[in-house]
Amino acid sequence: MSFPRYPSYKDSGVAGLGDVPSHWEIKPLKHLAAIDSCGSYGVEAEEAEIALPVATTAQIDANGGFAVDRMPVRGFAPAEVQRFGCSDGDILVVKSSGSATNIISGKVGLVDEATPLFVFSNFLMRVRPAKELATPKFIYALLRSQLTRQRVEQMCSTTTYPNLQVGEYCSAPLPIPPLPEQTAIAAFLDGETAKIDELVAEQRRLMELLKEKRQAVISHAVTKGLNPRAPMKPSGIEWLGDVPAHWEARRISSLSTKITNGYVGPTRDILKDEGVRYLQSLHIKGNEIRFDTPYFVSEEWSLEHSKSILEAGDVLIVQTGDIGQSAVVPKEFVGCNCHALIIVAPVRSHVDGSWISWVLNSDYGFHTLLSIQTGALHPHLNCGDIKDVFIPLPPLAEQREIVSYIVEQVHRFDTLTAEAQRAIDLLQERRTALISAAVTGQIDVRGTRSVSLPN
Repeated sequence: MSFPRYPSYKDSGVAGLGDVPSHWEIKPLKHLAAIDSCGSYGVEAEEAEIALPVATTAQIDANGGFAVDRMPVRGFAPAEVQRFGCSDGDILVVKSSGSATNIISGKVGLVDEATPLFVFSNFLMRVRPAKELATPKFIYALLRSQLTRQRVEQMCSTTTYPNLQVGEYCSAPLPIPPLPEQTAIAAFLDGETAKIDELVAEQRRLMELLKEKRQAVISHAVTKGLNPRAPMKPSGIEWLGDVPAHWEARRISSLSTKITNGYVGPTRDILKDEGVRYLQSLHIKGNEIRFDTPYFVSEEWSLEHSKSILEAGDVLIVQTGDIGQSAVVPKEFVGCNCHALIIVAPVRSHVDGSWISWVLNSDYGFHTLLSIQTGALHPHLNCGDIKDVFIPLPPLAEQREIVSYIVEQVHRFDTLTAEAQRAIDLLQERRTALISAAVTGQIDVRGTRSVSLPN
């Protein structure tokens, strides 16, 4: 749906803003609201009269709400609660963070009447709009708009600890319509963004269903095969159930020439800017090696640790951290070395490395690996335990046929998931553009009736 423009405009005189409706004013935030940039993190809860949740940057969610149940509980004096307590209509802006992204992204939250009482920390700045001058929801939308985000990129100091230049932020000129018009714009945006958010939620639900279906296809293929009429027999293995009658169930140790682990030790002195690629657990995800974060070791070091030099078809299993992840080594990663990964070198005359990897990526494989992990605080897998993991084993030709089928199906699901993500990205771009257009007066929503967005 297209929206009308205002009847007349004037030059705002503000860089990056352009023309605004003729009857709008230009005012800084500090003339529209009471601003407190101090905040308090309190003390240990038992050391003060009042215990309350305290908001940091982490508890502002993507929709600008506050997860009070996830806030740390701290102790405050009554005077601190009186000054720093947050109530309906307060807007909190991230002004200081260990990550500049939290500031540059324009992370802002709006407190509503359903939000329990909490205190804002010194990482945040509270903006309390004056009721006779500004509607909180309008100011909130304006502070989340592209206009403000573009300014914040220039106002974020990262020389030491990332900080927002509060004085500049509060003095920056903003387009301000009359109060009734602010209310109308806020109501319009509430309705329209709610519809967009529901469409986004639908796409996210679709992505979850695709993920579940993808996993079900993998799990069924590696435990039941592709022939629905094949006679079955009990495997005798927990979580595996019946398998085709002509299949075997074999220990990994009987199907491998080597089961070892990559280098385990400190890496600060061995990593280089270039050289031999050095794979770690963060590179293993969903039966793929993703070398997005590059690590390298010298060729000399790699040769000294030759037992963990990789060959095509080797299977890598995450040993510490994200237990349950595994991947087969493709040709492009031959010769790499690795850190804290279990390496299974298959007997290629009996089993394909891709088959082992897909089995381990199935529900059966995932739960089997979790069942043998050790260590409550720092879970890890031992090579000795991996040796006794049973693998369902069809004939080699059937393994390859099933692997080809899985690869084809996974590609189909991944394509559909990517399409859903593109739809989400477009919807979020539309949401951002709509908010920015409304709060800067590029569209006239006065009297506009909310309409349903097309599916």
